[in-house]
Amino acid sequence: MAFTRVMNHGPGLQWPTPANRIENLRPNTPVKGLEVVVLRMYPQRMIVSPSYPGPVAAGCGRDETGLVGLVFWADQINQVSVGDVVRINAGWCRSRDGALVVSTGKHGTLSIVQRFDA
Repeated sequence: MAFTRVMNHGPGLQWPTPANRIENLRPNTPVKGLEVVVLRMYPQRMIVSPSYPGPVAAGCGRDETGLVGLVFWADQINQVSVGDVVRINAGWCRSRDGALVVSTGKHGTLSIVQRFDA
């Protein structure tokens, strides 16, 4: 049975502790400092919505505790390559078709921790 710590931000305001390992991810929770190796990137596609018109690409990544789906937006698509270790800060985690998916969303950041040298 897994337990999620809860941070208390004042009366009536609680938010789950941000996850920094795949095994600690939970749907609809923030993601802070998650580092994963990018295992696969799928071809980009264009989406048009009121909140974001532009390119998006799906991928998957892993750390020593598991696998997770990844969503890359706009410039992130060309910055990241398969084999790179990336860090996601201020992102989000969702569940899609029973699998966990992580993204930076609008306000998060993605940084390259280590490049894969072929």
